[in-house]
Amino acid sequence: MRNNRRCTMLKDYIKENRTVRGFDQSAKVSTDELMDMIDCARLSSSGMNLQPLKYFIANRDSAAVILQKATKMGGRLPERHLPDAGKEPESYIVILQDPDISTSDTFTNIDLGIAAQSITLAAVEKGYRWCMLGGGYNPKELRDELGIPDKYILKLVIAVGKSAEEIHLVEIEDGGDTGYYRDADDVHYVPKRKLQNIIIR
Repeated sequence: MRNNRRCTMLKDYIKENRTVRGFDQSAKVSTDELMDMIDCARLSSSGMNLQPLKYFIANRDSAAVILQKATKMGGRLPERHLPDAGKEPESYIVILQDPDISTSDTFTNIDLGIAAQSITLAAVEKGYRWCMLGGGYNPKELRDELGIPDKYILKLVIAVGKSAEEIHLVEIEDGGDTGYYRDADDVHYVPKRKLQNIIIR
């Protein structure tokens, strides 16, 4: 029974572990909280235990303003120009690759996924949500603008904050449209394929 409760709790966290594109700016994320999220990534598995990822924190400062201006959200809702004014994130974690440790994209990208999931689950546990920002900007230019040393490779930006949105998961039939969408009340829906449709044996 104890293990079942743990599994239920983990699945609940995963269900809550959703991308948001509107943040409540009245709720401030502390730098210590961001550090703790990164610590969860630090303690996670790493390919060959190389641990090639490094982290840059931007929290309600000039670097955060740079990231606000450089990044975009809601790629499948381009007409919305998200986030709405006044709902921009103010706290960010930038994940970097240290090529002095590893130049392997294969292992580093696996580590990146593990680290990002650890960070976002830690955010959910603290009552926050997030948005992973992997495109819409030039990584080298953004790295330089943030003043990050040239040797580092910018891999991913994660915005963190209190959600200002309502989000629901909806199951879809095999072959259904996976594009997320919003209704007239601005409720956000995230289609998910059914379990039986993703298991091939």
